Amino acid sequence: MKVVLLAGGLGTRLNEETHVKPKPMVEIGGKPILWHIMKIYGEHGFNEFVICLGYKSHYVKEWFSDYFLHNSDFTLDLENNAITYHKTADEKWKITFVDTGHATMTGGRVKRIKEYIGDETFMLTYGDGVANINVKELVDFHKKNKKIATITSVLPEGRFGTIFTDKDNLVTAFSEKTDNKNRVNGGFFVLEPKVFDYLDGDDTIFEKDPLEKLAKDNQLQAYHHDGFWKPMDTLNDKNKLEEMWNKGNAPWKIWK
Repeated sequence: MKVVLLAGGLGTRLNEETHVKPKPMVEIGGKPILWHIMKIYGEHGFNEFVICLGYKSHYVKEWFSDYFLHNSDFTLDLENNAITYHKTADEKWKITFVDTGHATMTGGRVKRIKEYIGDETFMLTYGDGVANINVKELVDFHKKNKKIATITSVLPEGRFGTIFTDKDNLVTAFSEKTDNKNRVNGGFFVLEPKVFDYLDGDDTIFEKDPLEKLAKDNQLQAYHHDGFWKPMDTLNDKNKLEEMWNKGNAPWKIWK
C-alpha cells in the first residue's frame, strides 16, 4: 500500500527555518521530520511513498537523491572514477516525487497524484507531524469498517479541527480549527480511490469540503489514537521535539 505525504506547504509559522527549506525538511536530531514520518511507516512494512512537492521542491529531491551517499561507508577511487560502497542505509524505500504546484491546497495536491495511486487503497498524512501510531492496526480498522476514508483522531494541545463521532466511531461532522478540548484531525488517513471524486481543483482544501462531505455521506470513520502525537507548527514545537530526541525520549521512534 502506498503512502502519500503532503510536503508542499510554506510553513509560514516556522519561517525561522522555512525561509531556506520546506517545512517537512526541518530537522529533528539531524534528520528531516519527513524522514522520521517515513521511518514510522517503514517500521510497519509500508515502504512505498508518493511525496507531494511544492515550495522549494528541489530541496527535497536533492536531499533524498544524495541519501544513499550520505548514509553509506564507501571508497572513492578518483583515478578510475569509481565508488565502492560498504555499509549502506537500511531503508527499503521506493519514493515517487511529484511537483503538485507552489500554491496548491492540500486537496488539490492529493488530486494531482491520482495517476500514481491507481485503483488502490492508499494512506495519506502530513509531512510535519509524528506519532507512535500503530499503522497496521489503523489499516486493519479501515478495512473492517469499509468506508471511503478513515481519519486518525487524537487528543490535541489545542487549535486544530474538531471531529465529532457517534457511538460506532462514525464521523458525523467535521469542523476545521475550533478552540475546544475535543478530538481533532491527527492526519494518518487511509483512503479508498473513490475519495478522488470528492476533490476538485487546486483550490480544494482537503480538511474542509471533502472531509465535511464524506462525514455527511457517512463515509468518514475515525480511528482513535490515544498515544503520542505532535505536529511541528512553530519553532517552539520544533524545539520540544528536538529536546525529546536528544534526551532519548522520543515516543515516535518505534524503530531500532
